[in-house]
Amino acid sequence: MTKKLTLISHLLCPYVQRAAIALAEKGVPFDKIYIDLNAKPDWFLKISPLGKVPLLKVEQDDGSEAILFESSVIAEYIEETEGEPRLHPDNALDRARHRGWMEFGSTILSDIWSLETTKDAALFNDKLATLKAKFARLEEVLGDGPFFAGAKFSLVDAVFAPVFRYFDTFDALGDHGVFAAYPNVRAWRRALSERASVKAAVTPEYPQLLRQFMERYDAHMLKLAA
Repeated sequence: MTKKLTLISHLLCPYVQRAAIALAEKGVPFDKIYIDLNAKPDWFLKISPLGKVPLLKVEQDDGSEAILFESSVIAEYIEETEGEPRLHPDNALDRARHRGWMEFGSTILSDIWSLETTKDAALFNDKLATLKAKFARLEEVLGDGPFFAGAKFSLVDAVFAPVFRYFDTFDALGDHGVFAAYPNVRAWRRALSERASVKAAVTPEYPQLLRQFMERYDAHMLKLAA
């Protein structure tokens, strides 16, 4: 029986949000510790094999302690060890399919990283086109919603909620038309934004912090907004 869970986090990390959403959906109490990735504390470096967040510290009743790293591993552990609601399908083929789309979401986060940090107009436009193409693929697989697999919230939704959150800030800077042609994606985005677990996965200053992060990179997107 788990005694205590502690999620080691960064205020802007989308991968941390995945884990926080999964925990919240399960109704599992957990503590959260924020660190500065630009000044990683020694205690963090000692327990993080890759020097990245999230980490999940699992303290057992018998006094033993384990550190889990990588957001997908943490999400799967939460799914396997906690009860209802289940966040993966019961069918093995459907679970495998969901895991594939979760990885697809990770590639989108990589594209967003370039979009929000690049100074180069050509790279910005290239990543914008890449994102539109990837959301076109999602438009094809989404059904009636409101979530990825219909009425039931899943780990795929936990992966994509942080993806869509970026665009709340991006859209305030300008209309880039990423979702313009994709009504199913827009509806999915809206449903996720209204989910309590998604709202609680970041602090209120998240939009301001993201804007400041982009300013440090002198991001091309900010120049377009200006």
